[in-house]
Formats: sequence, C-alpha cells, structure tokens
Amino acid sequence: MLFSYRAKSKEGEVVEGTLESESRFALARELRSRGSVPISVNAIGEGSFLKRLDFKNIFGRVKLSEQIIFTKNLSGMLRAGLSLHRALSVLRKQTKNPVLNNILISLSSNINSGETFSSGLAKFPRVFSKLFVSMVRAGEESGNLSGALSDVGLNLEKSHSLNKKVTGALIYPGVILCAMVVIGILMFSFVVPTLARTFKELEVDLPLSTRIIVSTGNFFSSHLLLSFVIFGLSLVGFYLFFRAKFMAKYIDYVVLRLPVIGTLSKELNTARTTRTLSSLLLSGVSIVKAVQITKDVVQNVYFKDVLDEVAVSVEKGAPFAEAFQAHPKLYPIMMSEMIEVGGETGKLSDMLLQVAIFYEGEIENKTKNLSTIIEPVLMIVIGSAVGFFAISMISPLYSVLNNIK
Repeated sequence: MLFSYRAKSKEGEVVEGTLESESRFALARELRSRGSVPISVNAIGEGSFLKRLDFKNIFGRVKLSEQIIFTKNLSGMLRAGLSLHRALSVLRKQTKNPVLNNILISLSSNINSGETFSSGLAKFPRVFSKLFVSMVRAGEESGNLSGALSDVGLNLEKSHSLNKKVTGALIYPGVILCAMVVIGILMFSFVVPTLARTFKELEVDLPLSTRIIVSTGNFFSSHLLLSFVIFGLSLVGFYLFFRAKFMAKYIDYVVLRLPVIGTLSKELNTARTTRTLSSLLLSGVSIVKAVQITKDVVQNVYFKDVLDEVAVSVEKGAPFAEAFQAHPKLYPIMMSEMIEVGGETGKLSDMLLQVAIFYEGEIENKTKNLSTIIEPVLMIVIGSAVGFFAISMISPLYSVLNNIK
C-alpha cells in the first residue's frame, strides 16, 4: 500500500515523501532504521474524495522555463558544495509550483532510500526527457553532476529560445487569421441580413455567390452563439486531427516542401540534432545511445527515420557520417562533412556544436524576416475574401440601378 509521510532526518530537517509498505507501523520502522523520526504517516487513499482531489496536480505542469531554473540553481548549489539532498530541500522552499514541489519531495525520498538522482528523474517522463535523464546519469557516473546539470540547463535554454523565436514569428499571422474569421462571422450576422432584406423588398434576382452569402448570414444571425461554438469546436477538431499520429507523416511531408517554412523546419531539426548529439557525446554517452535519445528530440518523422538508420548503421560498424550523407535533402551536406572531419580529428562533439551554433544563427535571421514574408500572403488572402464578399453583395445593387434606368 502507498503511504505519504513526514519525518525528521538525522540533520534535523523535516522531509516528506511517499513509500510503499505493508502498514503504517512497517513504514515507521523502516524510517527509524534509516535514522529518521516519523512525524506522520497516512495512507494515500484516506480522506474524502474532495480532499484527495488536487486540481493543481491534475491540470498543473512544469514549464520548460521552470526546468531551466531548476537545473541551473541545482547545478550552482552542488558546485558551491551543498549536498544533493540539501540542495533539493532549498529548491522546495523556493518553488511555487505544486507539481514541481511534489517531484522534489519524491526525489528527496528516493535519495534517502539510496536510489540515484537519475533514477528518480526517470520516474517523471512527462517532465524530464530521456535527454535530461541520460545526461544526468552520465554526470553521476563521471562524478561531475553539477557540470552535467549545467549542460542540461544550457541545452534546455537553447531549445526554449528556438521554440520562442519560431512561435513568435507565427503568432502574428495566426492572430490576423482568427480576427478575420471573427469579423467575418459578425458581418454575416449583422450586415448581410440587412442587405438581404433590401434585396427581398426589391425582388432582385440574386447570383449564386450572393445566395450562398445570404443563406450563411441568415444562419449566423439566427444562431450567433451556436456559430461561435461551432467555430471553437472546429478549431479544436482541426487541432486534434492534425495532431493525430496517422497524420504526422503527411503533415511533415507538406511542411518540408513549403517555401520558407520548409527550409526553417530543416534547419530547426538540424540544429536540435547536432546540439543534442554534442551534449550527449560530451557527457560520455555512447554514439548509438545518443542517436536514439536524439530521435525523441527532433519533431519531424522523416528526421526520426534518418536517425533510426544512423543508429543501425553505427551498430554495424559504418562511419557515423555515412547515413547522414545519404539524406542531403534533410540533413545538409555541411553537417555530414563536419561530422566526418570531427570523427577524423577526434573532436566530434565540438564539430557538432559548431554546426548547431551556425544553424541556430540562421534560424534567428529567418524568424526575424518571417513576418515580413508572410504579410503579402496574408494581404492576398484577406483581399480575395473581401473582394469576393464585395462583388457578391454589390452586383445585385448594380442590377437594380440598371433596371431603374
């Protein structure tokens, strides 16, 4: 049965955690055998449903920015000479995130019971990635945990920075398109019905495009709230549809062939691949294991397939650069050449890092200009929509004026 407990450690600190045990008394004996004094022991299932239900833990999460702060602070405290248990205790007092607080409690409990820090992190795969756990494990084995955590923090920071730049560049067109749809619904709801009544009074023969707009406007004006609900559900539906696994290959295929966006996607995946491989190899992780972990970092399924080939190729004894050279349309030739040179000179991780820095710079320059490139496309889309609407609603009026003459 699972129990939560509070106990006073040998150092006089109050620690909390969860452990499996036969009974409260068995858990209390186990805590005393470790040199801790039990304060309270409770079965996890005790109490009413509402008491046990923690909405913060159910819907909460640990943001990437919080992970970066966690790794950097922990690295700094370990470098300053604090024990891992003491450093985690300090971080618990600083954090305001209940999910991270519970994770830190669990990590402290694992360390008290003799487990490694990396094995404790591995119990939270939704928070700590395989990359994170592997680099920490390599740091523990080499006796340089603070250095490994510092490298993890830098890797996460670079990943966070890249994500923010790409997301920031796409926010502007996304906001414009959503605003256009909302304005369109309001026009169909309030403007079109007024014009439709005018056409009906004048007994005008309406062309097909006008009849479609009038019918749509009548629906929106009669069911305005339902229209917004349908719009919201459509967005959710499209999101879930395009996030489905069976759609990944088709979406990634299209993305890679889009002008500007395709190049940006290739450079983004190349930068992630090279930086991750560099960090893992520098930490002492084997090449095959590093490639397998890197596969979880890249987002495009075609890049994942290439990394699968690389892992198999390296296991068979082929040169590391060979599988990358076979896919120049995904991974650039410059990358495979740098890998080959790095392998020959014994500076593979340094060469990979140089490639990552180069493509991160390229991504930064492209994302700065992305909004400028997208603006003309948005103008064409908006202009076409407005033009279709104007022609459809104005052409019947011209017909009336001609009849009056």
